[in-house]
Amino acid sequence: MTSLVLKRRALRIEQHPTIPLYVFTLAAEEVHQVADVARISRDEAGKLIGYQRPEKKQHVKQILEYLDGEEVLFPNGLIMALPSSVRFKSSPGPGSSDGLCTSGTLEITLPDAPDAPRPAWIVDGQQRSLALARTRNTRLAVTIAGFVAEDLETQRDQFLRVNTVSPLPTNLVTELLPEVGTLLPTKLSARKLPAVLVEALNHDKDSPFRGLVRRPSTTAEQKTDAVVTDNSLTTAIQESLNSPSGAFFPYKNLSNGTVDTATIRQILVVYWTAVRDTFPDAWGLPATKSRLMHGVGIRSMGRLMDRVMMAIDPASPHAVELARDELALIAPHCRWTQGRWPDLNTPWNELQNNPRHISTLSNYLLRIYVQEKAKAA
Repeated sequence: MTSLVLKRRALRIEQHPTIPLYVFTLAAEEVHQVADVARISRDEAGKLIGYQRPEKKQHVKQILEYLDGEEVLFPNGLIMALPSSVRFKSSPGPGSSDGLCTSGTLEITLPDAPDAPRPAWIVDGQQRSLALARTRNTRLAVTIAGFVAEDLETQRDQFLRVNTVSPLPTNLVTELLPEVGTLLPTKLSARKLPAVLVEALNHDKDSPFRGLVRRPSTTAEQKTDAVVTDNSLTTAIQESLNSPSGAFFPYKNLSNGTVDTATIRQILVVYWTAVRDTFPDAWGLPATKSRLMHGVGIRSMGRLMDRVMMAIDPASPHAVELARDELALIAPHCRWTQGRWPDLNTPWNELQNNPRHISTLSNYLLRIYVQEKAKAA
């Protein structure tokens, strides 16, 4: 069977030295033929594949209602990652280029069968692309910016960069960041190390959080066990990294920007293993049944970690035992699954993942720890 080649007038933008960028148009009905959506998920080995958030049905419906109207102006284009198999032929004559762009014809080979893989991926505009695939205005011209990049790393990098006006879900960014190896903007770069550490905690065999962290790629079957949101863990780690009093701060070399990631990971494993051992009845339960697994518990215990782990060598064979001894000081005063918190006069299940409750519980745990530590001295 002869493959169908779609030909479109295009501009090749002279921007990146090794990644071609083209601007062209497709009819609405052709978008679905050319490009697919790379949904975020994981393969059987746990490797992250894809990068797109789930479909927002209400958003798609609103776009579709507009597209099906009589007079449609749709300047919101799509960004696509194109395969290296695309071909661009410059227009003849000296006037085809002005130094910034070159006019010509772009050729895209389409799949032979309806169920065959499509050649391109949607990097930005997935909700718009879904609406375009369903509109009655099938010949509506749609502006496309397409860059040639088949590797997922480049596609994810561009996906994170272009989705800044309408921010991506925080947990989606958290899961994608460890997979991006290019230089990131300052804000994203600061979030990458905590994201990498959370990724390790969710997969490493010696981690007490293995399989417990809920991420955008978590399947419906895995959600029963995945009871901890990655945002809470990421934020707790980021706080400790950024605060001069944090347990991780000493492992940042401010002069050259390097971080002793291995030691920080070991501190996390030691401390949270001790937490699991100290509160076995509260560990691994859904947040509705255990506030230890709730965002307020993770964040508050994360702040306590800064105090507990300052004096413990994570490389010591007795590190977990020493951390358990420290946590035993606060254990009788905790109400993770039932009762009311002493002094706070708050039912266990009324604590919420908001700044006020996180601060209240953190201060309470630190105060009890210091008091009991003084009594034991």
